[in-house]
Amino acid sequence: MKVGDRVRVKAPLTLFNHPKFRNQPHNVEGMEGVISAILTDWEGRPISANYKIVASFEVEGAKRPFKAHLHEDEIEVIE
Repeated sequence: MKVGDRVRVKAPLTLFNHPKFRNQPHNVEGMEGVISAILTDWEGRPISANYKIVASFEVEGAKRPFKAHLHEDEIEVIE
């Protein structure tokens, strides 16, 4: 996986920061987006983030893309 790859959430995953369902549990399984960052360092120092893949998802009616920190096991690359 690399920045720019299109991905799909393959596992049942409940998030509380979805723009249309703010502060409510929302299952994002099946959502498709793009990897916007892979966190490996912070200010030049290596880090060991648990959820190091940041994916951006376009949500209709939202001001900006919805971003989520995900684990490699929760997403799959799509063509």
